[in-house]
Amino acid sequence: MEELTILKNTSYLILYGGVIMLSVVAALYLLLRRGNAIAPEVTSPVRLRRWAAAFLTVCAMSHLFWIIYIFHPSHTNYVIVCVLDIVLLIPSIAGIMLSMLQDRRRPIWPVWPMLIPAVVLSVLSIIRGDKALFPAIAIYIVSLYALLVVYMFFGVRDYGRWLRDNYADMEHKEVWQSMLVLAGFLLFFVMYSCTTEGNLVLVFLFQIDCIIIIALLLWRVETLQQLSENTPPSASAPPAIPASIGPLLKKRCEDGQLYLQHDLTLAQLAQIIGTNRYYLSQHFAQQGLTYNAYINGLRVRHFIKLYQKAVASQRIVTAQQLAFESGFHSYSTFSATFKQNMGTTVTAWIRSTKK
Repeated sequence: MEELTILKNTSYLILYGGVIMLSVVAALYLLLRRGNAIAPEVTSPVRLRRWAAAFLTVCAMSHLFWIIYIFHPSHTNYVIVCVLDIVLLIPSIAGIMLSMLQDRRRPIWPVWPMLIPAVVLSVLSIIRGDKALFPAIAIYIVSLYALLVVYMFFGVRDYGRWLRDNYADMEHKEVWQSMLVLAGFLLFFVMYSCTTEGNLVLVFLFQIDCIIIIALLLWRVETLQQLSENTPPSASAPPAIPASIGPLLKKRCEDGQLYLQHDLTLAQLAQIIGTNRYYLSQHFAQQGLTYNAYINGLRVRHFIKLYQKAVASQRIVTAQQLAFESGFHSYSTFSATFKQNMGTTVTAWIRSTKK
């Protein structure tokens, strides 16, 4: 086989060995290290760290399986290695993606029953002693992965809504960008694992893909902030919303400038004003607002007041400095929020005030 000839090449065995060592080291790092090296100020989700470590361990095992097959090639061994890849890789990939949503209501176990048809087809391939069923197995696995990606699209959308309903600051919390990139690299990973023939370029690209996945996983795990679990409101909660919530928000949050506090959550604000999370969430929903829009709207208005005072006192300041003083974590978030609230960019607004 062409793939065996390629992988028996010493340089490619070294490359395979390097990916194995990198995967093992990264897995041990995620499991054993306390705290983050990439973003020390972030506390990453424990569940995501464990699933990422599991995937990296499976990646290393998969490479070992294929090296063993290289030196003991047979149709039966080939199918067994493929089955091990299918049974271990797909669930670990699903575990990583679902863990990013930080929601234990999305279990991993349904993935294994969905793999049964691929395992059955693989067993039939061993019995028949040929590769006629391999295209069907590959199509099924890729289709299953595509289904997972579609499911994750809606899951990430719901997760984004939940974030905006519960958190004022989105830094270290959103996942949709890294989810898309990770899904793309993992798709190549899955498609390669389903192929029956290899070539020099494909094998090399696969190893590069593995290295990129390892680096991306380490970055994503260490920069994603652990949040309280995404849980729905209690069904027994009464529908009536206290009329006092509006005045309480005005007194404690707006006049008391609580919005300047970084990472002020919906639950924390509810506790401060003396109500519960459900009532406060419903109050914002009735106003046609998300919690994120409410807090950041107050911050934009605070920025405008600070800027007007600075101009009146002829004090030289930067928009970035005032944005941070207004409670924003990053200038990019401030810029996007300002444009959404004011209908123009910060630069254009400042220019217009000088006319």
